[in-house]
Formats: sequence, structure tokens, C-alpha cells
Amino acid sequence: MARGRKYQEAVSKVDADKDYSPNEAISLVKEIAYTKFDGTVEVHMRMGVDPRHADQQIREVVMLPHGLGKTVSVLVFAQGEAARAAKEAGADVVADDEASLKKVGDGSLDFDVAIATTDMMGEVGKLGRVLGPRGLMPNPKAGTVVDPDDIARAVDEAKAGRVEFRIDKTANLHIPIGKVSFGEDQLFENFTAIMDAVRKARPAAAKGAYIRRLTMCSTMGPSVRIDPSAALGLEVKA
Repeated sequence: MARGRKYQEAVSKVDADKDYSPNEAISLVKEIAYTKFDGTVEVHMRMGVDPRHADQQIREVVMLPHGLGKTVSVLVFAQGEAARAAKEAGADVVADDEASLKKVGDGSLDFDVAIATTDMMGEVGKLGRVLGPRGLMPNPKAGTVVDPDDIARAVDEAKAGRVEFRIDKTANLHIPIGKVSFGEDQLFENFTAIMDAVRKARPAAAKGAYIRRLTMCSTMGPSVRIDPSAALGLEVKA
């Protein structure tokens, strides 16, 4: 596919044979971002695991210190007092009756995160055909299935910059770390938090190089390669 002039100008500034340090990559990605809108900065990782095996799955949740720079739309499945608490915490949609559940099942609602209380999972399970393909099915391991008393905290975290990532069928991770408009320090701290979570999520069955390839890019921009060893060696500041 032919690329436009702005893309060609951006890619000419990237050394395709170099593994940049995380700081260098962040600086370069910001420099070569060319969209008129505030693009998202993402990291992409080719992992050294086989996702066909249950003991080599990678799935984790991380709170980014500076959030994602966007408004996160949250759907909550709850009832009674938990539903009221979710609304007060800022949930955009609360599905607590047959009519609202039907709207979710029809696919007519747009949202970024779905959270459910434990007592609602019987109803939520019936919506798997809608939520599953979109990667929005609530899951205890991802922190999106919670006790009714914890619903306000879960909504707060989802709104504040909570990011869930998991390995895809081709052994890749794709994780947003913020916006191009973020300062370099903000992107670096978010990136460090992501790498710390990826490191801790390493399956015991994983052998050899854990991250085989690591790149960073902004929306529509060229990728910048990062040294995986340097990225994994970063430490989250207390």
C-alpha cells in the first residue's frame, strides 16, 4: 500500500536497524507524529510464548499513573445498592433490568469497559456472544467481576486509566500508553508501568526470550524499535 508524503517524511527519521532506548523511542515517536488529531501512542510486542497452550497465556491489568488521556465509557451490570453506587461513581450505563440487558444484547450500546458484580454474572453470561468477540466480557482475573461492595472502586479505576492487556492468537500484545500530547516523562512513566506488568505476567512455562520484538508508534505513524532488554529492566518508582 502506497504511503503519503507525511508518512514518508516521518519514516525517513527512523533508523530501521536500530533498537532505541525507551526514552529515545518516546522522544522520536512524539517528533514524527503527524496527524492533525491527538494520536494514541501504543506499544506492540511479539512475545516468546505459544498462546495455543493454556499455561502460556499472558493477561494482566495495570493502572497507568497518567491515564490514557481519553474519556473511558463504562458499562456496569449491577442491581440494587450496587447499581446506585455505580451510578454515583460515574458509570455511563448501568444494566440492572431486563430492558437495559436487552439493549446490551442487541449491540446498541457503545462502551469501552464492562464491569459486573458477582451476583449478575448469571445474566451477563447470556450476553457472551455480544461481549466476547469485542473483548468486553467481564472476568474475575481482569478485575471486572467484583463483589457488590467493590463496584465503586472498580468504576473509579476504569475511569482513571486502568488498562487490561492479553496475548492474541499470533502471540502479540498491543497496549496503549497515552496520547502524543503527553509529556515525555508522562509517557515514560506509563510505559514503565506497562513493562513492569508485562514482566510480572510472564508465564512459568515460557522459555527463551520473553519479548522477541518491541516497537512503539503513534496513530498512523511508523514504528520505532525498542531494545527489549532495556525496556524489561525499567523499574517502577515507589
